[in-house]
Amino acid sequence: MILNSDMPGEKREVTVPRDITPERIDKYLASFPELGLTRSRIHTLIDQQLITIDGIPVAKKLELRGGEIIHLVVPRPRAHDITPENIPLSIVFEDDYLMVLDKPAGLVTHPAPGNYEGTLVHALLYHLKARPGGGPADRPGIVHRLDKDTTGLLVVAKTPEAFAKLQSALQKREIARGYTALVCGHMKENEGTIESLIGRSQKDRTKMAVLKSGGREAVTNYRVADRFRSYDLIDVTLVTGRTHQIRVHLAHLGHPVFGDHDYGGRLSAQRGLFAPERPLGKLLLSQIDRQALHAKTLQFKHPITGVDSHFEAPLPDDFAGLIRILNEHGR
Repeated sequence: MILNSDMPGEKREVTVPRDITPERIDKYLASFPELGLTRSRIHTLIDQQLITIDGIPVAKKLELRGGEIIHLVVPRPRAHDITPENIPLSIVFEDDYLMVLDKPAGLVTHPAPGNYEGTLVHALLYHLKARPGGGPADRPGIVHRLDKDTTGLLVVAKTPEAFAKLQSALQKREIARGYTALVCGHMKENEGTIESLIGRSQKDRTKMAVLKSGGREAVTNYRVADRFRSYDLIDVTLVTGRTHQIRVHLAHLGHPVFGDHDYGGRLSAQRGLFAPERPLGKLLLSQIDRQALHAKTLQFKHPITGVDSHFEAPLPDDFAGLIRILNEHGR
């Protein structure tokens, strides 16, 4: 049987290294924490013919020999499967059509493998007492997302009309999203544009990377706002909105976002690669345990009233603490 490419759900691909020791497919897939799948759940997906190799459903006892490319479709939760949760929300603006939120660090935007509880969607269902309008059942009203440990502004539609118009505005690049980031080292230019193709990393399928071919167009503008002894504070504007785009682009330039566990921003500070002395890096790392990236501004035309809307969110305490330390010890 050929996999139905229209099957709704999260589509994942796992490339098995050629030099592995032969191992059962269920045990192998369960070893990836980012998939968030138990062996029991994997067995269920196999029974549903949602795990395939070369388009052919696999057997539970299949032994991997190396070099296989495994395709998985993990069904998304249905709307009635998502239980509302009383998770505090910082609401910057709200009317009958939309909400603008200041998302805290640690809050996942929508349910996904490994995060089927405690997401922004669960919080919205509780606070609105109803399903927000527009979008898939597992991410109702979500116009755009922020990474789990990125803080700041995002807009949520409350009606199908608002959702459709905001989605259209996003695709037409009519929603301006501005970020603040602290990066390791010094940017060569005071301002510039980073353009590349971004896609799934061939070395680590859980991460994104700049690619020479394949991938999708990604464009990021930046401007240096302040320079410290070993770090730069920069303002970033997204032209496109690819997964992990800002973090991947800055790491590719050799200036990862400070504290970034996935793209070198924490390791760089720990090793003192961008600091004349390690104590400063250690002091800063004690202040924050995530990437120093904040969605500071959001600007768009209201999808219903047509009013030009501009919002700004102050730096959260941990990020503000970094700047305070750098002003005192990092000049």
